[in-house]
Amino acid sequence: MPRPLALIVGVLALGTLFVPPHEPCAAKGDAFLDAQTPGVLTIEPGECFTDPAGGHVRYIPCDERGAANQAYGFVHVADGPWDRTALAAHAWRVCGTGFARQWPGGRATGLAYYPVLPTAATWAGGDRDIMCAAYRTGGPLTGSLLPRH
Repeated sequence: MPRPLALIVGVLALGTLFVPPHEPCAAKGDAFLDAQTPGVLTIEPGECFTDPAGGHVRYIPCDERGAANQAYGFVHVADGPWDRTALAAHAWRVCGTGFARQWPGGRATGLAYYPVLPTAATWAGGDRDIMCAAYRTGGPLTGSLLPRH
């Protein structure tokens, strides 16, 4: 005769076979991607793209399976010496301002953002652009995150 606890555990384990997996996204920071991540420099404002797979990202329509991020803004930084710490602080500030403008108040629920920074090497080559990207914290995108005005 089965033990009641073993039976309950067995039923619960069997039930998980019928629940689709839902893996929330880990927080993405300013080191998640950078300008040297292959594919990043091809992303345009408003476009969606994958998380890095095999070391690169790729453009994907926002409503297709695999879209994980959306570029919502680009900010040009003034010329000057390379200073990653100052650049990251500036990037978080300007991307945060843009994020709050795009998704004010409760419209940002379930969304987060991160900046994509130039690297020392791309900076030396003249790259002064920061990309601001948004993502859904609960999983992949199901369409554009940009609000319709």
